[in-house]
Amino acid sequence: MPLRLADMDSFVSHDPRFDRFILDNAPVERLAEGLRWIEGLVWMGDWNALLFQDLPRDRTMMWSEATGLSVWRQPSGKANGQARDRQGRLILCSNLARAVQRVEHDGSLTTLADRFEGHRLNSPNDVAVHSDGTIWFTDPVYGIANDYEGIRQPSERHPAVYRLDPSTGALAVVSEAFDGPNGLAFSPDERRLYVAETGDQTGPDPVQVLRVIDLTPDGAVVGPAWDFHKVDRGYTDGLAVDEDGNIWSSAADGVHCVAPDGTLLGRILMPARVSNLCFGGSPQRNRLFIGVSHALHAVFLNRRGAGWP
Repeated sequence: MPLRLADMDSFVSHDPRFDRFILDNAPVERLAEGLRWIEGLVWMGDWNALLFQDLPRDRTMMWSEATGLSVWRQPSGKANGQARDRQGRLILCSNLARAVQRVEHDGSLTTLADRFEGHRLNSPNDVAVHSDGTIWFTDPVYGIANDYEGIRQPSERHPAVYRLDPSTGALAVVSEAFDGPNGLAFSPDERRLYVAETGDQTGPDPVQVLRVIDLTPDGAVVGPAWDFHKVDRGYTDGLAVDEDGNIWSSAADGVHCVAPDGTLLGRILMPARVSNLCFGGSPQRNRLFIGVSHALHAVFLNRRGAGWP
């Protein structure tokens, strides 16, 4: 049985709008623990299950209400961020392969991108799929900076955000105005791409802020990335967006909910640093799954997640 945390002690409201998101009879639950570092949460609606990475252990885990926790794939290539394409295939970022890969319906693995202009990518970190089928991903150096989440190796490219057209294989730089691009997500209308800048973590004062890249309806970039919001506890790593465009951001003290105008609406306090999160639960997608360091948590909300199930 899931372990329930204190019923309402986990929620801190900073704006009246946040109050209607919280269900007073739906506490935060701990679903699984004993993991090492959770990344890459993605909801598999047709499986009624969650996939996520136990990254340092090089394995992809599955959790479902019916069967609990199990290993789905090991080794995983020290996979990190994950998303689904419009054909229901899993798109993943591999630290070991330094590549964006696709798990086909038969379980085979296809490498979609591992080089740009003749140079190896660093370590693709997170990925989002646009409604037109293009794949957008971040490429910081975190997966090649140490031997814990990957293998320490030299970088051949400046960190960047990329756009990949899988139908042609064309790969293009969206923005290089980042030291450490990390989590990313589209707004519901896809006119914004939110990108977490977690900075050069080897430096004394890394830039850490959530940024926006504005887009046209056909996915073209409009102007440079701009600073949107800075969480006041730690930094934004993974993020998820709900049906109304609110951003649910990871932070050192839990999850911060930020309105599309940049206002902090409220927090869900957690017992450790949050790495990543996603909306799931079939069919409404009204359950927020939260990777809290070594443990998986979840909470039902009066919100539905945006995007592809």
